Amino acid sequence: MFTTGKCNLTCSYCGGSFESEVVPWTVKYDLEALKRTIERDNDATVIFYGGEPLSNPAFIMKAMDSIKATRWGIQTNGTLVRLLPERYWRRMNVALLSIDGRREITDKHRGRKVYDTVERNFRYIKSLGVPTIARMTVTEDTDIFEDVTHLLGLGFDKVHWQLNVVWTEKWRVREWAQASYLPGMRKLMDLFVDSLREGKVLGIVPILGVVSAHFHGGYLGSPCGAGYKSFSITTDGRVLSCPIAVREKWAELGTVQQFRILEDPLPEPCKQCEFRTYCGGRCFYASKEKYWGEEGFMEVDEITKEYLRIVLSRINEIEDLIRRGVVSLEQLRYDPTEDSSEVIP
Repeated sequence: MFTTGKCNLTCSYCGGSFESEVVPWTVKYDLEALKRTIERDNDATVIFYGGEPLSNPAFIMKAMDSIKATRWGIQTNGTLVRLLPERYWRRMNVALLSIDGRREITDKHRGRKVYDTVERNFRYIKSLGVPTIARMTVTEDTDIFEDVTHLLGLGFDKVHWQLNVVWTEKWRVREWAQASYLPGMRKLMDLFVDSLREGKVLGIVPILGVVSAHFHGGYLGSPCGAGYKSFSITTDGRVLSCPIAVREKWAELGTVQQFRILEDPLPEPCKQCEFRTYCGGRCFYASKEKYWGEEGFMEVDEITKEYLRIVLSRINEIEDLIRRGVVSLEQLRYDPTEDSSEVIP
């Protein structure tokens, strides 16, 4: 649920606010219409989104006071947290805060002192008992092992990330992946399995979500549920399959009064792929737009497949731990749509 198209930051890989004529900075539709739509679902999760959703705290309060939902959450850059009163934070089931890892990496791409502000606000939210997820954007500056373990060490319950390969100019992602990212993923997988041996499931979403898919059934399309299990409501009342596809007509499914659901969300080229139930076609937006062209898209695809091989290569060990009762199948169940998290980077 978009609260605004406005953002108070201008991150290097994003560009800041949506234009007000594309995503209005105030909500233009009748909230009662959305209330009726959401309350037809007896198990609805509502996640506030933007722009920066906390730029419009009054709408968040109004929505939470008038709509019945099973779960509430927010995706925020973490800088305006105190604009929402504590009583509303205490009702949140999950808070996703944008932070890219270590201080120097975060501040380089998000702005000076952003890391310190987000860390301070993260600790406040955590003190209220709200489960937290770190939302990373991974660039060529990222050391995936160092930055993920740094965030887990701060106390985030889970971490997820997206590779900076959607809106940015093409960079040497293949060379970086071979030299840094994939070796780091192997180290993260070692850490995940070592923790399982102690009966603890680390909240590394791109690992946990794949392991869950293996044991509990895979994904019909993009694991985030784009267009078939999750939907984005813009401030002008459009319903989109993907929250970042605010300009693209292919993403429009209708309005808050009436919209359709994608019956076959898996991209055609993915239907014969051995990884389809784990990957679901990767990011729905990236598969549609291919900003780097077909060749660039496939370059990232190969990196994705190699990361999936790294995770799936340890399934036999995980099965052994399940058989021995060290960890349970239920501990390994994870539905990313409940958290609005990203499984496939």
